[in-house]
Amino acid sequence: MKVYQTVMAALTEHMLTVNMLLSVFFLPGDLTDYCYGGKPALNLTTPNNMEALTGSCLEIPCTYETDHATYDSSKTIYGVWLKGGAYFGANSRVIFHSSGSINNYSLDLIGNLKEKNCTTLFPNLTTKHIDKYFFRVENGGYKATACADPLQITVKDSPWSPSINVPSDLKEHQSVTVTCSAFTPCPHSPPELTWNLQQDSLRQTEENTDGTFTTKIQETITLSDTHDGYNITCSAKYPVIGGTKTAETEVTLSVSYAPRNTSASISPSGLVSAGSWVELSCSSRAKPPPRFTWFRISRDGDMNVSVGQIFSFNVTEGGEFHCVATNHLGNDSSSRICVTTEGLPINPLYWGIIPAGCIVFICLFAGFWYFNPKYRAPKLTQVS
Repeated sequence: MKVYQTVMAALTEHMLTVNMLLSVFFLPGDLTDYCYGGKPALNLTTPNNMEALTGSCLEIPCTYETDHATYDSSKTIYGVWLKGGAYFGANSRVIFHSSGSINNYSLDLIGNLKEKNCTTLFPNLTTKHIDKYFFRVENGGYKATACADPLQITVKDSPWSPSINVPSDLKEHQSVTVTCSAFTPCPHSPPELTWNLQQDSLRQTEENTDGTFTTKIQETITLSDTHDGYNITCSAKYPVIGGTKTAETEVTLSVSYAPRNTSASISPSGLVSAGSWVELSCSSRAKPPPRFTWFRISRDGDMNVSVGQIFSFNVTEGGEFHCVATNHLGNDSSSRICVTTEGLPINPLYWGIIPAGCIVFICLFAGFWYFNPKYRAPKLTQVS
């Protein structure tokens, strides 16, 4: 019976070991249970993933919580960082112990552990720092690793491009604030930001809600039509060991504005013959594109005669016209344009008809005068 119990105990221990190994080696990386199915005795609040730049530092925002009965903040508290896994033992990869006994990467635990702040500074990162990290707390009889809260650190050679934030739906005469911001993994050496809006813009490094940092510059500008199509360029220069690394971003402004520089033209130009066709054309600079309306100027006021950029018509008489360009921001009118007509042309056949008509008229008049007794000379009577 005793032998049976011994065998069963060995089998149980063996099965537990196999299950632990399966949980580590065969589950997908994001689903790996570093706590081996148990409830963690330490919970960590820190970003799941953090990026750093080679040759620069990385500040890791970190706080922890525990409700374990053996935790006593009045006692000495030590912070420990492990690399690659949550297991703590003879073969664990402990890279830092706040007692000073281990510090492979020259880490600086700048948080106050008694306030449960484990914020840590990694200096001069290289690609060898890429891995998962786990934090551990040792406090008298309480020793626990935040096995459920791994931190993935990624190190890259190229800096992050800054972002330029511009409000949407820009219109002329608006005052808007433009912001250029850059990710700042190392707030102790923030990037230098420069742009083509103003060279002396004040740089500010601000803490985000998750404890990371952002460096930004801002400028308030009053928009006009000249800002439409304007390119804003911002560059971020990161200090690193041995020099700097720079990235740049550019955005193009799209500003809406009312019509301006509205003008009208006529084709053909100069005198036009009555009965011929003319084409009036209107142009204007506006965003969004304007709607065009044509007016004829009369003694009774402007008369709406056409809608559209081109107005074609058959000339019957001269006149003055102008066009108005309109969008939702305003309108603008062109100067007046004159349509001048010359007289109707005379058919060459008329040159024969007109003289003949004149001769007939003269003859008729003479005959009327001759035969009308009223106009005859009185007869002379001979007196003897």
